[in-house]
Order: sequence, then C-alpha cells, then structure tokens
Amino acid sequence: MGIFSRRQTATAEQPAAAGPDRPAVRSGTAAATLDPALRALTGHWTIDRPHSRIGFSVRHAMVTTVRGAFTDYDSRLYFDGDDPSRSRADLVIRVASVDTGVEQRDAHLVGKDFFDARRHPEMTFRSTAALQESAESFRMTGDLTIRDTTRAVELQLDYLGSVVDPFGYERAGFDGTTTIDRRDWGLVYNQRLEAGGSMVSEKVRLQFDISAIRST
Repeated sequence: MGIFSRRQTATAEQPAAAGPDRPAVRSGTAAATLDPALRALTGHWTIDRPHSRIGFSVRHAMVTTVRGAFTDYDSRLYFDGDDPSRSRADLVIRVASVDTGVEQRDAHLVGKDFFDARRHPEMTFRSTAALQESAESFRMTGDLTIRDTTRAVELQLDYLGSVVDPFGYERAGFDGTTTIDRRDWGLVYNQRLEAGGSMVSEKVRLQFDISAIRST
C-alpha cells in the first residue's frame, strides 16, 4: 500500500525482452518492464510517520479547499519486486487524530455528523489486489472501511525512489491519490448554500505522501 500516486498513470511502454535482470510483468493487455531496482525492495516495510502524510482535501462552500491529515496510524506493507501483484498493504487510522489546523472543525469531524469517533474509532484500508501499469506506476485496489461500512477503492501509485539515509535506514518513497464519494460510507452531513450547492463537497480527495522504512 505504501505505493500511492499523484499523476495520471502513463500508458504502459512496450517492454524490452525479459531476462534474468529484466523480468516482464503482465498488466491487463500490456506488459510492463519491471525496473531491476524494484527487485531489491522485496520485503516488509512500515510507514515513517514523521516523514509521511496521509491526508485529504475537500471543497468548502464551493469556492475554496480545506486540507487535513491523520497523524496517528499503524501500517504493515509488503512489496514484491519480482511480482508486484503479490504486494499488499494494511493501514489502521485512528480518526480522532484528524488535523485540519482548526480545533472547532476537527471536533466537528470526529463527532456524530462525520466520523463518530466514539463509536467508530478507526478506519482501515486492506489491499485486495495490486497491478503494475508501467515501469514505476502501479494500481492497488482494496477495501476501505469507515464507520463499519466497507467499499472498494482504487489507488493509482507512483514509486519515487529508494535510498539509505545517514542513519542507516533503507527508505522507499511512494505517493498517490484517489477520490471517493463520502456518502458511500454514510458521511452524509451537509448544509445547502442559499445560492445553490453544498457547504461541504461530497467528493473527497485522499492523498498519500509515503516514506517507508524497511522492517528489520
């Protein structure tokens, strides 16, 4: 799951001949050539919270955008560099950690109108499938559960690179985004504007900026 993307996925390139160092991975009707560097990433990872962001953005009053993030969550990631379809991700987010920079707004979000954190303290994402679409772009589908309602979502994901930092941690970077309709999870609260339209958009953009550390 730590594989999450901002840009639209490019059309998969025609692969070079597969071989020991360049295995071909089938994706739909086209095959994508797997970057050899990705093979070294095979293993278990966790999200480094101080250097990552799991956030969202939503239109407010039809004229501006409110942004927020969740600061308390647990993650279990597995990336298979030889066969990305075997990659998987589990994420547990504690909704009371929502932070939009405005205490009154955060209190409203954790209340009954939205997350109802007392009855539903956590939301989860559990991957069900992963697919490579181009050399560094992937698509992951999974079950997103909010307020005990589970719906499938699809994430477009980009691999940004990997490095060993000065402290000896092996890091891999991913980013991504997807858009959901909050009403599908029972988050239906709204106010209508006098001129028409909604105070809070039903469409919510989820954004992931992930720095993952290899688990020891």
